[in-house]
Amino acid sequence: MSLPVTDSGSRPRGGERSDPTGLHRVLDGGADGRRVLPQAARRLDTRREIWPDEVRVRIETLNLDAASFRQLESKHTVDGRHDGDAVRREVLEIVADRGKMQNPVTGSGGMLIGTVEEVGPESPLGLAVGDRIATLVSLSLTPLVIEDRLERWDGTSERVPTDGYAILFGRSIAARIPDDLPPALSLSVMDVCGAPALTARVVRQYDAPVVAVIGGAGKSGSLSLAAAGREGASRTIGVVPHETEAALLREAGLADDVVIADARDPVALRDAVAAAGGPADITVVCVDVPGCEGGAILATAERGTVIFFSMATSFSAAALGAEGVAADVTMLVGNGYTPGHAAYAMDLLRTHDGVRRLFERRL
Repeated sequence: MSLPVTDSGSRPRGGERSDPTGLHRVLDGGADGRRVLPQAARRLDTRREIWPDEVRVRIETLNLDAASFRQLESKHTVDGRHDGDAVRREVLEIVADRGKMQNPVTGSGGMLIGTVEEVGPESPLGLAVGDRIATLVSLSLTPLVIEDRLERWDGTSERVPTDGYAILFGRSIAARIPDDLPPALSLSVMDVCGAPALTARVVRQYDAPVVAVIGGAGKSGSLSLAAAGREGASRTIGVVPHETEAALLREAGLADDVVIADARDPVALRDAVAAAGGPADITVVCVDVPGCEGGAILATAERGTVIFFSMATSFSAAALGAEGVAADVTMLVGNGYTPGHAAYAMDLLRTHDGVRRLFERRL
């Protein structure tokens, strides 16, 4: 049964009104009957008919969130053998059950590429039928229907070719796929475009800061290093877990120093960053494994800032950990959205050969 919504919005049928946040698509809300937003909802309405402020998109590719895919992959790996069929079946079950792709363990989803199929007359998104787009809001709050049983996906990668449709709300975010870049490359960049944009904003608030990026050879990490360098960091430190990643990052030329450390070991991470010119004024966490909170805090100078861009972060562990070591640091949750984030990230890709090489290698 749909929850009541506010008086704002349109009336497409039966007196129902839409809400730009998607409240009108929520089917199962809070346990006590309270209203919740689509991301927190247990289940969403996936009817294909759109409200006047909505957009329907024909899906081409889903890109699962890294933390979500890692959890599914680990769950369905036995004796070192990965069962891709089991991963595919579970993704289908999640979408069918919840009306969205939201991993029940990690709470995260991902994003998609598709073509605009229908645009409501009151949609504020500026999209037109036929536009090829990437959504910049999570699949964990996007009404989603899969129509091909994921028959073209083997369950072994985050990129999921499929056919079906998704619904965007009045306050959703989407970007047109640029014509000068391969779609898969564009999707990879847009999937993490919030990280470099927020990193850039924070770097501008300091006078020539030292910036350490944990997971510097990854997608969000490499873009964050490039953003820090562009915006005036006096020193950039890329932290990676092993020599293979270190070699990739050195070749890309994105960091002044590349250090190898286990980000889950607080003392090792602190000492590695200190040896490379730290502590850091700004530490950006871009790894999708739990247990990195303490090391990030110890690696950061007093009155510094830690930016967490990982769905594996325990925010209670971060808050209590900072208190426990008397660390006077500001901690920010990277929410994936900063105005102009997609254009900023795409410009970094186009203008920095090292970033592009890292992304193309991962594809």
